[in-house]
Amino acid sequence: MCELLSRTYPDIRVESEPIFIKDGGIYTSAGISSGMDLALSLIEEDYGRALALEVAKQMVLYLKRPGTQSQYSLVLTYQKSDYRPVQDILNWITEHLSEELTVERLAEQSSMSPRNFARVFVRETGITPAKYIDKIRLERACRYLAETQLSVKEIAKKCGLGTPDNMRRIFVKYLHTIPTDYRRNFGGTA
Repeated sequence: MCELLSRTYPDIRVESEPIFIKDGGIYTSAGISSGMDLALSLIEEDYGRALALEVAKQMVLYLKRPGTQSQYSLVLTYQKSDYRPVQDILNWITEHLSEELTVERLAEQSSMSPRNFARVFVRETGITPAKYIDKIRLERACRYLAETQLSVKEIAKKCGLGTPDNMRRIFVKYLHTIPTDYRRNFGGTA
């Protein structure tokens, strides 16, 4: 629809990649879910990060989730930092999960030395960069298993987990189950 919008209204600039855009007094989102992201951004802008985080915690739920799983998104659990470089890298990580994410690469993206980056990341989030990335990849894999019919191999690649074997290890480590059992219990068909 973005191409059609661009052709129909050639005087406006259409950006098809962002989930929402704020341009002066004009706010647009890509859809319903991204509209919620936009709303949370507006709450943060007007009332601060703490309130936006509380609202997000109340609203971000999986359609189907295991009883042992937290009702809140793992991403939200670690986004309590008001330090802008950490906020930025947390957002950047979620957009680059399928890529190789080393401390060196994250530090470079944050314009910090690797040692300083790792120290600041732990201070601001309470978790190491490697564990954070594992958990975000796991959460994304859970969503794909629950909401799509992609194969485990495809999901492992899309989430940056590499192989189905590596994905299985991460699932066992954090959820004490395997991807195929998770899908059978909480998602679409294999």
